[in-house]
Amino acid sequence: MIKHAMVPLAQGCEELEAVTIIDLLVRAGVKVTTVSLDKELTIVASRGVKLIVDTPLSEVNSTDFDMVVLPGGLPGADNLNASDELHAFLNEMSAKNALIGAICAAPKVLVSAGLLDNKQATSYPGHIDKLPGNNMTYQEDAVVVDGNIITSRGPGTAMDFALTLIELLVGKEVKSQVEAGLVRA
Repeated sequence: MIKHAMVPLAQGCEELEAVTIIDLLVRAGVKVTTVSLDKELTIVASRGVKLIVDTPLSEVNSTDFDMVVLPGGLPGADNLNASDELHAFLNEMSAKNALIGAICAAPKVLVSAGLLDNKQATSYPGHIDKLPGNNMTYQEDAVVVDGNIITSRGPGTAMDFALTLIELLVGKEVKSQVEAGLVRA
């Protein structure tokens, strides 16, 4: 059965994180649907790269996805965090114990949605370490997995983050195959 991941892209997202997540998931055979927070399907990322999304968030249903992954960047993460619709979607995904990932500044969205309460997590320095979830333990590891929540630090950890997502979603063997093709010597 093919797994399905949703990647919401907000204006000002970090393009390296967004593209790395999408690319590696696709290499792993995961169906990826990118969504915008509104009807605008062209996203201008934090360094001016234009990304075209598949559909608006209002047109998808959480029951269709096995995973949701939030790229960071500023003001992208702030734009994600301002979306009540995204917070509701994340809580629906959490209620069914789906995998939820966030990198860089995007873990702040998980804090706001209450999903990092009593969890271990990481982020870009200065974000959730300063405004943590209730009883959250901040770590400085490149990738932190706590139950169904996966967080990571920033652009430099995007590949490790995406490979961890692959391992959790489709297995260690697929992760190893994808990683071998990347020639990460």
